[in-house]
Amino acid sequence: MKTLGLIGGMSAESTAVYYREINRLVRERLGGLHSAALILWSVDFAPIAAWQAKDDWDATGRALAEAARRLEAAGAEAIVICANTMHINAPQVQAATAIPLIHIADATAAALTARGVARPLLLATRYTMEKPFYRDRLAALGLPSLIPDAADRDRLQAIIFDELVKGVITPDSKAAALAMIDRGRAAGADGVIFGCTEIGLLIDPAELDLPAVDTAIVHCEAAVDFALG
Repeated sequence: MKTLGLIGGMSAESTAVYYREINRLVRERLGGLHSAALILWSVDFAPIAAWQAKDDWDATGRALAEAARRLEAAGAEAIVICANTMHINAPQVQAATAIPLIHIADATAAALTARGVARPLLLATRYTMEKPFYRDRLAALGLPSLIPDAADRDRLQAIIFDELVKGVITPDSKAAALAMIDRGRAAGADGVIFGCTEIGLLIDPAELDLPAVDTAIVHCEAAVDFALG
């Protein structure tokens, strides 16, 4: 079994999902008392979020690259960034180490394709929805995506940063997200990407009548594929 290096804390709520899901998958595949070999570097999210808000992605990149170097030095054999938005710094993280980075968008694209989705609706932070790093990677893999309108993007950003990253789940926010999905389907979406690792805390993909990919879960599956491959 290879050792995974997780960069977490963005947020701690979804990082807990990563730890639990990776260990569950390893136990399921190997049986008995097996669990994952992993090292977690959990950052303080407050300065990361402040840099995001100021559009200072050089600062976030330096922080994540340093985390990746520390994980590699501790024995990690691959890096897993436990967040979608922070894959904006995937090039800096990959350049900082000699070990592979398991990219969340690649895992997402594979899962969408397996579900027969051709034009997904991307629900995520404003940064992930509006900046090209994520949507361009999906498009290059044959998956052009839709995003909600500006008002819905603002609402979703508030749901994520004011509620989900703090572990707050409300019926009103769930209803708002479900309404966004209905509008996306009306606009031509044939699937949904939970493109923020906290959205799976708000909505269960099984509740939807469109194929939906929880990026945190499929990212964990890709990480375990690597670890056990």
